[in-house]
Amino acid sequence: MIYTLRRATIFVTALTIFSVLVLTFLPRYLNPTPPDAEERKRDRQWVNSSPYWFDRQVCRYLGLCGIQHIRWDAPTLPGWGRGPSSDLDMKEEIAKVLGVGDWDDDGAAVFVNKPGTESWEHAPGHVDLKRKRSESSDTLQKVPQYVLDHAPLVHLYSGEHFWPSDMAEHVKHMGLLDDEDGSVNRTDELDLGSLARLNAKNGTVFLTSMDDVESRPEWLHNRAGIPVEYEDDDGDDEHDGNPDKKIPGNNPTVPTDGNTWWDADKQHPPNRIVAPRHRKGGPSLRREKRFMQGDDEPQRPIGGTPSDGDKNKPNPSGYSNGPAVLILVDKGAGILDAFWFFFYSYNLGQTVLGIRFGNHVGDWEHCMVRFDNGIPKAMFLSEHAGGKAYAWPALEKKAQPNGKPPRPVIYSAVGSHAMYATPGLHPYVLPFKLLKDVTDRGPLWDPALNHYSYWYDYEAGLNETESPSSPQSPYLGNPSDPPKEYTSLVPAADNPKAPTSWFHFEGAWGDDVYSLADYRQWRLFGEYHYIVGPLGPKFKYLERRKVCQTDKCTMLWSIEDGEKSSWY
Repeated sequence: MIYTLRRATIFVTALTIFSVLVLTFLPRYLNPTPPDAEERKRDRQWVNSSPYWFDRQVCRYLGLCGIQHIRWDAPTLPGWGRGPSSDLDMKEEIAKVLGVGDWDDDGAAVFVNKPGTESWEHAPGHVDLKRKRSESSDTLQKVPQYVLDHAPLVHLYSGEHFWPSDMAEHVKHMGLLDDEDGSVNRTDELDLGSLARLNAKNGTVFLTSMDDVESRPEWLHNRAGIPVEYEDDDGDDEHDGNPDKKIPGNNPTVPTDGNTWWDADKQHPPNRIVAPRHRKGGPSLRREKRFMQGDDEPQRPIGGTPSDGDKNKPNPSGYSNGPAVLILVDKGAGILDAFWFFFYSYNLGQTVLGIRFGNHVGDWEHCMVRFDNGIPKAMFLSEHAGGKAYAWPALEKKAQPNGKPPRPVIYSAVGSHAMYATPGLHPYVLPFKLLKDVTDRGPLWDPALNHYSYWYDYEAGLNETESPSSPQSPYLGNPSDPPKEYTSLVPAADNPKAPTSWFHFEGAWGDDVYSLADYRQWRLFGEYHYIVGPLGPKFKYLERRKVCQTDKCTMLWSIEDGEKSSWY
């Protein structure tokens, strides 16, 4: 009996040690973005932030940090709907807001009757983006119509809790973290027109929530940002991918048509065997000139609601009060990258074995459409620290009325808002599908109806972007000094007074990593409950030559290829 008990004890001990070692080192091995020396230094400081010796030792040697804080982190608090619920069980509450009658077998929302809130050779030439903001709007360049005609339609998750937000509203709830005592204070009102002034502070700046995010304030959810019902004449989706056809990826050997549009910038123009010609489906010269003269309908007001006279009229469907951000980057020789950025005030992390990881305040996601002389060629979809690039024919499309070209349909994951090309489960990083994003055919958002729009000169922008902690940084100094003049970003003529200072802000759009002493924080085997807020669009590699954000991803020609592969 004693011998058996001894063997069992040895076995359990060995199994425990083995499990701890696997769970400690496996995430490090699988991490697609391993920490550098500076990050490892900050990690040691973070471990030492715990006031308890035992906690520090267990964290340092076993990877179990703040285990006394672990509890269920509900997406919402009692009081809205049935109370605390899982990420996948909010459809009845969302139905009350959307007017959704039911969900079909494919997970698509079925709406009841409810009025909503309301050319191949003629691509835009190079624009002088060094103009002053004081110039009149008629000198600014409009958004090309072909960009809007091929703008993505985004299926948000039917049980989402944190909806598209207006970054202008977000910063109203942000203060600045005091590095000395860890307190959050605000000396001046923060707004999008002056946010870059914070770059003058010595060290990294974190916009920090004035509210405890676990109290789930309404601005964090922004339920006003739920898109209204999307309508179109036939509602048919089309999938024009051809799995038998192949195109070159990021590292092609022999181009199929001699056109290297997938890897180009002003210093590396695409190789073309023949001169580009007008093609059926591309914008015509007459159409482009008419648009540039401003004869088209203007976009909906940024971040606003219809005027009093329009309140009772059904508005264009797919509209959200949370504006997207459209940034156009001219790469030269007819190559134009249209970046659609989507902002949310909160990222709710996913759960592993019932424990939630990866929450953070502020969330920037994006997709990018690459045009070659007005013809869409590919789209990149951001996914956590990376993403995937799809050739244009591979993407799901939704037919449009009035002879307009079909538009691509993409999917936003619940909580994390990562972008995918298909609905369903999307495991990542961890084996055995322990960690996964979930998408479905929830409310369909049309970001083209409400967005800030800009042109960005990436060559000028590279000279403006430096680490604020660098001794050579031009931003160190007195915040009261005259602000540095930034010239790389100018508003499009569609919104000539749109603020630009926010774009040049070099700090994080959300809280710093909570300390180990914070009751809200824990870390198990390298994964934090709360991580740092994201940097803004200027730091998303807008200058990229390739469609992908990182060198690790390749061009995908079919949806099936995307489901089989991961960007890391």
